[in-house]
Amino acid sequence: MCYNYDMIKINGRRVVMSLFGVIICAIAVGIFKIAALGVDPFQSLMSGLDQLIPIEFGTLYVIVNVILLLFSLIVDRHNIGIATFINLFLLGYITQFTYEWLQTWIIDPNLIVRFVCLIIGIVIICFGSAFYMTADLGVSTYDAVAIVMAYKWKLGKFKYIRICTDVVCVILGITIFIIGGGTWGAVPTIVGAGTIITAFFMGPLIEFFNEKVARPFLAKGKSADTETTSAE
Repeated sequence: MCYNYDMIKINGRRVVMSLFGVIICAIAVGIFKIAALGVDPFQSLMSGLDQLIPIEFGTLYVIVNVILLLFSLIVDRHNIGIATFINLFLLGYITQFTYEWLQTWIIDPNLIVRFVCLIIGIVIICFGSAFYMTADLGVSTYDAVAIVMAYKWKLGKFKYIRICTDVVCVILGITIFIIGGGTWGAVPTIVGAGTIITAFFMGPLIEFFNEKVARPFLAKGKSADTETTSAE
């Protein structure tokens, strides 16, 4: 009984970490949109769709991710977990709320303010991603696509497959953005410096927060549970 109780507590901690990580990442994406200096590849695709399809970003995010979720459920559901659904239903709406709220405070920002927002966004999204990934309760529907292609379909190494899916997202994002009425001059707001920076620096920064914050936080919970069990 104690073992089951401890497992419930540990898994509860993982759920909290997943929820916290998704919320933080969503806030970061909202900050990225304020910076308007480029976002990560999947969000560049979402930005293009947002330009083309006249519905709220949060609802659009859910629709696109449901389509990707159906792909994973049909092909390989092993990567789907609680965190997948937290991401699916919360990230888009929190991003939309954050962006709209920041627009009331940061009006017509200059380049310096936008660059500061970009740096803050990168740090925050890496911090949130560390908690989300360390919790290990499922991946986002977009991440699952590359995982399936690499490990189930054996089309190549994951890192190369991920580069390909990211490139496809960027190309589609730009194309759809232009079709939706966006101008070429506005393309750097969805695919720009931020896209390049996230590609090169997100991995190392996420690992830094994994080692310094997320993993110790999870390990601390396990240690506390072990001590409680020993005391009993």
